[in-house]
Amino acid sequence: MVERISVIVATYNRPDALDAVLRSLLRQSDVDFEVLVADDGSTDDTKRLVDEWKPRFNRRLGHVWHPDSGFRLAEIRNRAILTAAGSYCIFLDGDCIARRDYVATHRALARPGWFVTGNRLLLSRALTERILLQKLEPETWTFADWRHLRRAGEIKRLAPLVSLPLGPLRLRRAHDWHGAQGCNLGIWRSDLIAVDGFEGSFDSWGREDSDLLIRLMRAGVRRKDGRMATGVVHLWHPEADRSRLAENERRLDNIRTATRIRAERGLSALRDEAAASAT
Repeated sequence: MVERISVIVATYNRPDALDAVLRSLLRQSDVDFEVLVADDGSTDDTKRLVDEWKPRFNRRLGHVWHPDSGFRLAEIRNRAILTAAGSYCIFLDGDCIARRDYVATHRALARPGWFVTGNRLLLSRALTERILLQKLEPETWTFADWRHLRRAGEIKRLAPLVSLPLGPLRLRRAHDWHGAQGCNLGIWRSDLIAVDGFEGSFDSWGREDSDLLIRLMRAGVRRKDGRMATGVVHLWHPEADRSRLAENERRLDNIRTATRIRAERGLSALRDEAAASAT
């Protein structure tokens, strides 16, 4: 049984979306968790937003930040892991709104020796803009509301919002890392420490999540499917810069053919840097 959960929310200069995500986390049916905003170098607007939300979370909200030096999602997630007080970490993107049972369902799925991969419902640009401008609350919408949006052509599919039993079929992809999404991912903190966290040398978009999952599986941690149970509502955003994706693909190919389980520049590298700067 999970004693305490740390929800690590990755963000970069999108306070309007983060505001909606924090609102959805405050409404969770399960409240025994902390939230750590893993901020990859945003301006002060994000810090001000987090500070505004802190009183409502009653000391359960923290802000982990490093200076903007390009895309360093893996590293800021590692910084949040080092700060986390929970024994179980749920990774959520700062533009993914969580429904009320999100944390409770992740808790129910969590078992030692397994990580949990969830899915998302992608929203259109128009619907996203309406939600943010009008302060709409999709975390409160019923399945009938979503079905209406589907019929109106506002969303393409309903499957991520369907809830299916949490039974043995969720174990059938135990050794398959393909298709897992870092925007909705639950991992024991002890397993993250065992593989030294995310690979910090991924300093551009893409494949850092796959690298982590391959190393977790190599360390004996298996995959549990959280789709159609933990689905989140993913707000539209412009496509990320993929100009260096080929380089990250090569890096991923290297880890697939290697035997190591630990990151080359992971949690321990950050600890070493902190120790060196303290002396």
